Amino acid sequence: MKKLIPQLLRPGDEVRIIAPASGVKIISPACRELARQRFEKMGLKISYGANAVDENWDAAGSTTVEKRVEDLHQAFADPNVKAVFTMIGGNNSNQLLDYLDYRLIAANPKILCGFSDITALLNAVYAQTGLVTFSGPHFSSLGMLKGIEYTIDNMQKMLFEDGSHTIRPSEQWSDDLWFLDQENRCFIDNPGWWFLQEGQARGTLLGGNLGTFNLLLGTSYRPTFAADTILFIEDTGSANIADFTRNLQALMQQPDFENVKAVLIGRFQKNSQVTREQLEFMVERLRPYLKDKPVIANLDFGHSTPLLTIPVGGTAEIAGGNISLHR
Repeated sequence: MKKLIPQLLRPGDEVRIIAPASGVKIISPACRELARQRFEKMGLKISYGANAVDENWDAAGSTTVEKRVEDLHQAFADPNVKAVFTMIGGNNSNQLLDYLDYRLIAANPKILCGFSDITALLNAVYAQTGLVTFSGPHFSSLGMLKGIEYTIDNMQKMLFEDGSHTIRPSEQWSDDLWFLDQENRCFIDNPGWWFLQEGQARGTLLGGNLGTFNLLLGTSYRPTFAADTILFIEDTGSANIADFTRNLQALMQQPDFENVKAVLIGRFQKNSQVTREQLEFMVERLRPYLKDKPVIANLDFGHSTPLLTIPVGGTAEIAGGNISLHR
């Protein structure tokens, strides 16, 4: 399948906000307004899916499958829309996969960006169409008042500039309920990446939230680990080292995992209590699957902040202690 790379964003472009998982009502009006201002400061015009509004929000945290699919289809069909951002994650994006018009998406390639539960959409779209998608901030992520600079900088490098850059660890990170208190925040000095296993690799990036990615196993929506794949994975604060190891083991038992040449692991949330020592022990136990493959953890993606923007279907290169990303 031919790889489709969406056009870069330019000032004046329209960005459509959709809610394929949780509904918009979960995001406060103040947070939405700040996010809108941040996008407009980048020169972008914001529009919303017809069903991504307060009124269309049920007890499950989202509107019907049909309406969520309709918003995504309309966003891709509209020639004025140059990028599609998700409002927030949730638990049910995989409900949409059987109902998406992948021919429509392939015929109108454009940026699709989000993370967490949106992992299902990002990888399914890439698997079915070849369209490079982006594991990056939700629209609501930019409603953060403080500590957002790294997230915005890396998003702009990937979506506005040439889409190719060498990433660096953030100076600080946070894992607090920022959306409840924008002023009183807790920022932690970042020790940098954890090189659990050294090595060099270059390959196609696949992955996202590990638990969500594993929902795609056994379906046509899980991208094949083709020759020279680089897997990037993260998990939520509810997953401890045993949960993470078990889910990673499920991926390693896939027949095509032998094509994975490196594993990148996003920063764990505080509640997970996952330590570097635990990850080192995990890598040692899984050595038959990871022999000669670089494994690097504590990267800036996952459910803490700030966030990288990582191209699903793009390319990563690991060499000399550096990591570069390419659309």
